[in-house]
Amino acid sequence: METDPASRDVHRTIDAIWRIESPRVIARLARMLRDVGLAEDLAQDALVAALEHWPRDGVPDNPGAWLMTTAQRRAIDRIRHDTLVRERHEQFGEALEPAPMDTPDNTARLDDDIGDDLLRLMFTACHPALPVEAQVALTLRLLGGLTTAEIARAFLQPEPTVAQRIVRAKKTLARKQVAYEVPRRAELPERLAAVLGVVYLVFNEGYAATAGDDLMRPALCDEALRLGRVLAGLAPGEPEVHGLLALMEIQASRARSRTGPDGAPVLLLDQDRSNWDRLLIGRGLASLARAEQLGGTDGPYALQAAIAACHARALRAADTDWPRIAALYARLAAVTGSPVVELNRAVALSMAEGPAAGLALVEALQDDPALAGYHLLPAVRGDLLHRLGRQDEARGEFQRAAGMTRNERERTLLEQRARECGDGTVSRAC
Repeated sequence: METDPASRDVHRTIDAIWRIESPRVIARLARMLRDVGLAEDLAQDALVAALEHWPRDGVPDNPGAWLMTTAQRRAIDRIRHDTLVRERHEQFGEALEPAPMDTPDNTARLDDDIGDDLLRLMFTACHPALPVEAQVALTLRLLGGLTTAEIARAFLQPEPTVAQRIVRAKKTLARKQVAYEVPRRAELPERLAAVLGVVYLVFNEGYAATAGDDLMRPALCDEALRLGRVLAGLAPGEPEVHGLLALMEIQASRARSRTGPDGAPVLLLDQDRSNWDRLLIGRGLASLARAEQLGGTDGPYALQAAIAACHARALRAADTDWPRIAALYARLAAVTGSPVVELNRAVALSMAEGPAAGLALVEALQDDPALAGYHLLPAVRGDLLHRLGRQDEARGEFQRAAGMTRNERERTLLEQRARECGDGTVSRAC
């Protein structure tokens, strides 16, 4: 039986509210229960309750308070059935009583040095009891608005592997009875790398969505940019904070030109550079200069920002300094050891020295297990083969890439490029 349009609208509203409110609900429950896994389960129970009640009764005036109150009541019920009920009640006391619907969240008024609700939660979740990759994966899942599949793509790992990593992280925090508390300023540096990783991956998912009907998710980019700017004020002496902010500002400057009027992707060399946001570029270049002044020239975020800056400084595609970009990618590859960086270096090398030079590097990556499900590997190989005139091979690579991506806009573009291989259309680099 089909759902009526009004019910579908309510469900879309609930989904949007949940994305905004769930981090705060989970954080409050985790502070109460000292178990982030249980906190997430009970928060999901509150979401299920909303899905049951709101389509019938209407969305409440303060949906965030409704979710918080419902989740807290479920937490209290859970505690009351626990064998340690007396100790729990003594420990939490009045804090266990659910807030009235119109009561503001006092968590936001905690005395801390961070000053931003979401960033506060990220620093809290990035606990040093976990390996950095586990910190990032858990925080992305709970607070970053990313699905397990999207996180898996970010790590170039199978989805079940990442799902298990998140489960183990929750169990570790519960087993060690880690206090889910806001760290003080002296504790922030040991968590900064993980928080930067979270912000970076949130931005990447916004810039190039893993799945769906749209190439970009602008709200994620905007939120990552906001957090990056807050971080720059919080840690002004950290070069990689400025490097990451520079990278995001410069990349975001191209947002308006990355899609056409119909939402179809526009490749970098085809973009109208007069539409690039010069204010964002200026801010990004200033942040990059600050990172370099602080000695962060070879930081991974600063190096990526330097590459983005090469594109931003070229007023025409033909003016792009491809040899410098290829050299920067070589430095970045030495720092990160990432096969994705090597793949990008292959593209830059093909533009600097010709497609044959790039193809040689791509061929060396063909058997890298980390790129086994990465659709951009056959996409890049197809582009290089096309430029070399090897049309049948190129067509097969574009078709293979189209079958691997879950983003509809990317799939349409790759299928179009496969067709171009049969009509002699000249291709350009992605």
